[in-house]
Amino acid sequence: MKRNIVIATVTAAVLIGGGTATAIAVSGDDEAPTTKSDVRASNDDTGRDDDTDANDADDNDADDRAEDQAEDQAARDSGEDAEDKAENAADAKVAKVDAADAIEAALQKTAGTAVSADLDDEGTKHVWDVDILTNGGAWHSVQVDPATGKVVGSHVDRDDDGDDAAETAQIRAALKGSSVTAAEAAEAGAAKGTVTSVDLDEESADKAWEVDTTAANGTGSDWRVDTGSGKITADRTND
Repeated sequence: MKRNIVIATVTAAVLIGGGTATAIAVSGDDEAPTTKSDVRASNDDTGRDDDTDANDADDNDADDRAEDQAEDQAARDSGEDAEDKAENAADAKVAKVDAADAIEAALQKTAGTAVSADLDDEGTKHVWDVDILTNGGAWHSVQVDPATGKVVGSHVDRDDDGDDAAETAQIRAALKGSSVTAAEAAEAGAAKGTVTSVDLDEESADKAWEVDTTAANGTGSDWRVDTGSGKITADRTND
């Protein structure tokens, strides 16, 4: 009976504390101790750690989704009616060739730095109008067909009002140190909808590309793409 008590006592202790132990039964006479039981228990908390990691990942995902939804809401154009949305949607459908590809096509025609690209309605047809600043300081406007991606026109912009030199200097200052091109800004905006316009904001303190997008339902949104990091955020400059 004493031997059974010893085994039970050691077993209970191991189960409570966790680990491995050998219970030794001692007989009532002078015989050597005899090993009777090897009791093992474990406090393995690996499962709990996995659960904690999974919960943390879920929380982070939820936070990211909430942040994205807040940005989407802030970027949406306010005051658009059904007619505006219908027109936006129709314009966006015309752009079989996206803004990034239109910019690349224009740069193949005229070397330089693309400063803006806009999907314009030229009367009976749409064109991508890409403004390019050459290394020599000249301004070129290149038109690209949004259906085929082919260059359909190009001309040098004249300095009719005499302010091109000042504007050029301001734009070059805004582009200094920039690592994100107009085409890359357009690609960032494409994750939010169909890009209809990309334009360098050379007047603000925080250097950015202004990107306009249109959702499938015609809702327009305004974004800013950092010229250094490429991060896209809602355009709150008019809030």
